[in-house]
Amino acid sequence: MSVQMVLTAFGGVGLFLYGMVKMGEGLQKAAGDRMRRILEALTVNRFASVAVGMVVTAVIQSSAATTVMCVSFVNAGLMALDQAIGVIMGANIGTTITAQMVAFKLERTALPAIALGMLMRLLGKRKGVKGFADCLLGFGMLFLGITIVGDALEPLKSYEPFLNLMLLGRKNPLLGILVGAVFTTILQSSSAVTGLLVTMASRGIVSLGMAMPIILGANIGTTSTALISSIGTSLTARRTALAHLLFNLFGTLIFIPLLSPFENLAARTSLDISRQIANAHSIFNVSVTVLVLPLIPQFAAFVCSILKGDESVIEHGPKYLDARLISTPFMAVMQTKKEVVRMAKLCLENLETAVAIFRGDNTRDRRRFDDIEDIIDEIEEAVSYYVAKVSQHDVSDHQAKTLTSVINICADLERIGDHATSIVELADYSIEHNLPFSEEGTSELDEMVSKVMESVTIAVEALETGDKSKASGIVTMDDMLDEMERELRAKHIRRLNQGICYPASGVVYLDMLSHLERIGDHAVNIAEEVIAV
Repeated sequence: MSVQMVLTAFGGVGLFLYGMVKMGEGLQKAAGDRMRRILEALTVNRFASVAVGMVVTAVIQSSAATTVMCVSFVNAGLMALDQAIGVIMGANIGTTITAQMVAFKLERTALPAIALGMLMRLLGKRKGVKGFADCLLGFGMLFLGITIVGDALEPLKSYEPFLNLMLLGRKNPLLGILVGAVFTTILQSSSAVTGLLVTMASRGIVSLGMAMPIILGANIGTTSTALISSIGTSLTARRTALAHLLFNLFGTLIFIPLLSPFENLAARTSLDISRQIANAHSIFNVSVTVLVLPLIPQFAAFVCSILKGDESVIEHGPKYLDARLISTPFMAVMQTKKEVVRMAKLCLENLETAVAIFRGDNTRDRRRFDDIEDIIDEIEEAVSYYVAKVSQHDVSDHQAKTLTSVINICADLERIGDHATSIVELADYSIEHNLPFSEEGTSELDEMVSKVMESVTIAVEALETGDKSKASGIVTMDDMLDEMERELRAKHIRRLNQGICYPASGVVYLDMLSHLERIGDHAVNIAEEVIAV
């Protein structure tokens, strides 16, 4: 076995992997963002989840990528654990498409596909055409790479150490499973490992019996991507990644004692050994899915029993805006007000978190903070669209005034959310550059923080209850907060001139004062809207 052979084989594998990624990206471009939207809009039907997982994985050519998407959706509260498990099952079936394609021996189409893809890439102007061109390029590279690998590894047919290792793997399936898991973890693609096995089998390098344990191991190794991506995510997202691992482990444990009959079954599906290996991969994943599919609720409960804990999932997007009520303005306005109150409470939570982080509280959940900021933006956009639709119907003067007020309040709430994000960024900057505050400055800042938090809290309560007297109390605080900001700014500048405060810290201090004063202004604006309606 020469160095040239090894380098050529690795180059072929690289071309195969790149082609697979390119083909998936091309299909996604050609289809727009439909794959992600389909996955996002899953129903609770477990069969639909499996079907969608299968289709999406067949398109993007990676079960690992599909599972990582599931982890991100579960982390964002867009998908439940049982839905994600269904998608994972479908992804395992969808990932067998690559091996089936390789088994068709389409190597002769590689260069023509690359030529046609390049021509379309140069001449095509529309996004869909360029996406299809990239798909053809990826398809050609995939088969060109697999051909290079097959040709490079041809000498292994008579290489004793390799043959002995493969025979040892057949006699000791656990060793073969370990080899498959390790190689898949390194390549981050079970499709690549099974595709290579199919190619090697077509050249007589490996037998069906040698390939079987490696196929099982590849299904375990492919879970590593999702496991890594779940680090630092929510509890439910980590459960999703664990479900992927346990599902594939379960299937492997079932098939280990059945390897001989499994091999016989695969051998009967075709006279071509490369097709037998591709079919074995498909049979394994379909069989395990059929076994576990009726037991998804129990399987999800089992995963939860391993990773214990309770977690509140934040619901993305609007919660109360019902499109069916748009033609009934009275009900639509009520629902819109509920949505704005929800938005206000989320803003208040994020502001409290931001202030706590600025004060040095390291226990706050940054991931939740970021999620809430995204939701605040989503709600503002959804409310604006909903109000525009409602306004097209026959609304009363009071309802029209309420809807205008709602838009103004949403704008103020969104700005409070932005200021909360800026405060967190100031906290991070202070920590990164080790910027101290004087004891006097910290005390003064705490006083203003308390006043601003009080004004925002009361404004949110007034918004929820419609209490105009509470809202009036906030309006009277406006001049006091403005005066406090000017006074604290002047005091801080005097301390800087006296050398009491560190100049770099002064920039953060003054920025914090500005953010607090503006947050107070937005609280007053909200209170004024409550009074006006």
